[in-house]
Amino acid sequence: MEPEPKPVRVTIFGQSYALRTRSDPAEVEMLAREVDALMDSIASKTGQTDSARVAVLACLHLADRLRVLESQLAALKQRVEQKSQEFSSLLEHLVEPG
Repeated sequence: MEPEPKPVRVTIFGQSYALRTRSDPAEVEMLAREVDALMDSIASKTGQTDSARVAVLACLHLADRLRVLESQLAALKQRVEQKSQEFSSLLEHLVEPG
């Protein structure tokens, strides 16, 4: 059974949001603080004050980070698969009747 949604209030880029989450509210608050910090950083670096534009730039930044992490994960999975095959081959040689 899924847990009941819990209310959580966060502030991002000066705007307050009332949310409901099935996960840990503290985790949602932490994510909101990270998004808020990112948007503040973008606004200060670009001079943008329009929240929609800053939000789009933040989304592009996060999408880029996600793409990089997905690429790194794919490379790691490939290395793990390669090492698994190498270990499997070594084990086969070790257990072959002599």
